[in-house]
Amino acid sequence: MMKTIQTPFGGFLELYPGGDDRKDEMVLICPGGGYRFLASREGKPIGDVFIRNGYEAAVLNYCLEKEVHGTAPLEELAWAVRWLRTDPCWKEKCQKIWLAGFSAGGHLAASLGVLWNEDRIFTKEEQELNRPDGLILGYPVISMSDFVHSGSVSRLTGGQPELIRMFSLEKHDLSKVPPVFLWNTQPDEKVPAMNSLLFAQKLTLDGVRCEYHMFHQGLHGMSLATKEVESEEENLYSDAHIAHWMDLCLEWMKEGEHEYEDRD
Repeated sequence: MMKTIQTPFGGFLELYPGGDDRKDEMVLICPGGGYRFLASREGKPIGDVFIRNGYEAAVLNYCLEKEVHGTAPLEELAWAVRWLRTDPCWKEKCQKIWLAGFSAGGHLAASLGVLWNEDRIFTKEEQELNRPDGLILGYPVISMSDFVHSGSVSRLTGGQPELIRMFSLEKHDLSKVPPVFLWNTQPDEKVPAMNSLLFAQKLTLDGVRCEYHMFHQGLHGMSLATKEVESEEENLYSDAHIAHWMDLCLEWMKEGEHEYEDRD
């Protein structure tokens, strides 16, 4: 049965517990929507697949009430990660936490992967618990300064130069980012493919394990690319080739070499 937890930031965490034969690993999902709304196609349907494959799953419905959000979504996601790691009922089920994010939700997930130890935002005590164990990013927004998704830039930064610099993730030192699984489509009409390419390049240059897949076809927002998440309104239909991303991701997650050595 789903459980809902209110966050201190105005959003809520949806928890979808699995059975007893779990991996003690949680996939925490951040839906996209340009920091303007939350796409349901990128939430529970994706969590259901991870649950069927032995993982716990949760969806963070991060608060989107303010016009300029600044660091609020990032702080809310970090709070959710810390809550999962310390709650008496959930910490044993969350020995490993994967963040999965799509579009702007991919930017949010990647932001915590990059900025988990940012002194301007988090205390040392918070940083100890912030870092995710891996990132799963689908067609993510990455840059706020090059090849941008203008809606995400406007909503998150309000055009403030300091926030644009902070949230242009490809411009940071990425050496402490957890392992990344990254995919997108080359003809993405909303978030230019260069966002993922720039991130994959910088991850590689900084020595971070990264598996990257760019599919030669497909519009933005494909989600699982299966029948269950088709959207006639958005002209998004199932695509068996693109749908392979989930199988590839599950294989990648099972490889023990992608685990952290420690959290220090």
